[in-house]
Amino acid sequence: MLHPFGRIFGIGDKQELEDEYVPDEVIQIPVNEIAPNRYQPRSIFKQEKIEELAQTIHTHGMIQPIVVRKMEPDDEGRKFEIIAGERRWRAVTSLEWETVPVIIREMNEAETASVALIENLQREELTVIEEAKAYGRLLELHGLTQEALAQRLGKSQSTIANKMRLLKLPESVQIAILEKKITERHARALIVIKDPEKQEKVLQEIIDKQLNVKQTEDRIEKLLNQTPKKKKPTLKGVNKDMRIAMNTIKQSLNMVSDTGIDLETDEQDYDDYYQITIKIQKKK
Repeated sequence: MLHPFGRIFGIGDKQELEDEYVPDEVIQIPVNEIAPNRYQPRSIFKQEKIEELAQTIHTHGMIQPIVVRKMEPDDEGRKFEIIAGERRWRAVTSLEWETVPVIIREMNEAETASVALIENLQREELTVIEEAKAYGRLLELHGLTQEALAQRLGKSQSTIANKMRLLKLPESVQIAILEKKITERHARALIVIKDPEKQEKVLQEIIDKQLNVKQTEDRIEKLLNQTPKKKKPTLKGVNKDMRIAMNTIKQSLNMVSDTGIDLETDEQDYDDYYQITIKIQKKK
């Protein structure tokens, strides 16, 4: 049986899984033998939500089993890793259950990470930073371009690019988004400021003065207007074909920049030629 995400990411071999397929069986295993998913994109679990879920489970029981996979026992004696259902596991842990119903699946590292990431993306409960990091992890795991990932997830390439661009902001800004001190739109407004120190300064103003998005954009526009811009050379004394060529190059650079790739350009007008230098940051 082909893995549920196999059609999207080419996970596993269909014939191999068909040969090994065993219908899902719900079994009970000790709660203290289960470890959380190391690829869990969600970094914040609201305690009040866990308590609400725990009360529901206490009243109605565990309706949906947790999905786990076997792993080498760790230092704490845990033998299973969660694939899906970490909130339920946290809830039953708070209820001090000794055992919990689970379904055991055979999955490798890439499969486990992909399922955890995609399950959370589909729930649409992640913060924008968690979502962006999930996209980045999927790109890394499967060697995809943003466009290819967008097609597989049914999203636009610009949506993924815009989310991932937020990861270039200073950590303090990302934390503010995670803690919901600012919105995604506030953060996107900060992107146009290239100096991290100035980004953090404006961030503090947003929080202290409780600026809305429009006020933030106005503040940033005022800040940028105070900074003298490097004057780009004008195309003087060049023929029409040269102007068309230069405009085409600039449009192409704008298109590349819109995909989320960092570009730095420098233009110089010499007596015999016009020079454009392009610097593209390598991925770390």
